[in-house]
Amino acid sequence: MRAQDSATATRTITVTTTGPAADRTSDTVRAGDTARADPLPRGTLLAALGVFAFSLTFPSTVWGLESFGPWSLVAVRSVLAALVAGAFLLAGRVPLPERRHWAGLAVVGGGVVIGFPLLTTLALQTSTTSHAAVVVGLLPLTTAAFAALRTRRRPSRTFWCAAVAGAVVVLAFTVQQSGGAVSRGDLYLFGALLVCAAGYTEGGRLARLMPGWQVIGWALILCLPLMAVGSAVALSAEPVHLNAHGVLGLVWVAAGSTFFGLYVWYRGMASIGIPKASQLQLAQPLLTLVWSVVLLDETLPLAAPLAAVAVLVCIAVTQRARS
Repeated sequence: MRAQDSATATRTITVTTTGPAADRTSDTVRAGDTARADPLPRGTLLAALGVFAFSLTFPSTVWGLESFGPWSLVAVRSVLAALVAGAFLLAGRVPLPERRHWAGLAVVGGGVVIGFPLLTTLALQTSTTSHAAVVVGLLPLTTAAFAALRTRRRPSRTFWCAAVAGAVVVLAFTVQQSGGAVSRGDLYLFGALLVCAAGYTEGGRLARLMPGWQVIGWALILCLPLMAVGSAVALSAEPVHLNAHGVLGLVWVAAGSTFFGLYVWYRGMASIGIPKASQLQLAQPLLTLVWSVVLLDETLPLAAPLAAVAVLVCIAVTQRARS
């Protein structure tokens, strides 16, 4: 009985210790507990939910462009997403992030809150949804490369072979469908790949130190002043023609893609690792192709089923490859 009481007391002391050292210990314990309590299947499911949410982004953006100009759509979606995030942060009485995290949050905000939405929205003015979706299919490989540089970890050779193979499949699919032409829209999309990969990588790192919804929440709040001013300027300069598609598209890109999608995505990355989670996005272009048929009446290419099988094989290999 004394041994049990002593053990209990020891555990209590460890948990209730206060001060800066305790904060660092608490972060370490929390990260370790998350790794043990959040097994691979759950992390993969969370990342997959993020991919599902992201797959609807381009069709929703096309709908949003029916009512708003590109600059207005990007600015307003960020403001609405920030208001949703702010409500959750206030309801949870979440304290401000530590000063050392603000630089990383700025990278997340610049990459996934401003940069990627703006560049892809500009691209979708001249590119079809299916074309843009498959070009952005290169994002997993770009994210894995950023993660390797940022975290100084090198995935296995098998992982890289499967990742490159998946990227080649996506690239070949893009070239076959678009005729290989490089337009201004493609340049916007390639730029979007770079800024989004940087934001994903930094967000995945921060999600190991704080809950994923707080990462995207604080990134949105950080961008709110700039995007609020941008909304006022853009709405006064661009015409607005509200319709059902436009409103639904705006709501989804704000609440679905920007907040919910990034929340589950960062949770998934924190659980299974940035490189492996990024490979799940190889399925995103093909999901977006399905949505483009269902929601936008675009024609589904005949090569899509073959590309889907090849991509799923690559995903399975990367998920099994040890990093």
